[in-house]
Amino acid sequence: MLTPWVGDMLALIGDSRVASDLTLERIQKGNLFVWEDGGPVSMVGWTGKTPSGVRVNFVYTPAALRGRGYATAAVAALSQRLLDQGNRYCCLYTDLANPTSNAIYQRIGYRPIRDAALYRITGPASSG
Repeated sequence: MLTPWVGDMLALIGDSRVASDLTLERIQKGNLFVWEDGGPVSMVGWTGKTPSGVRVNFVYTPAALRGRGYATAAVAALSQRLLDQGNRYCCLYTDLANPTSNAIYQRIGYRPIRDAALYRITGPASSG
């Protein structure tokens, strides 16, 4: 059930990792969580543990279940759990072009810190 969700999420963000491998890895590490409402409705994960904090990620709700607050509840609950475990802070990356997710994250306590960009560096072009 989670592998198709991970696959959908990876496709949305243009990530070429293998969904089944990544799902299994996240489950084995204990850093992938499922929000339920009569069955699984959303997932959220964490990674990037530092001495002071942790990064929340892998936020995904299937399209047919969006707009019901499932991801909001999942992110809030996992963030609180991570803070209760002694982390001083949680952080996450969000798409600046998505006002819905940005408003939701701010409503549950996240605050913008700074903008970031992702650059892909490729090797030199071959001649010939």
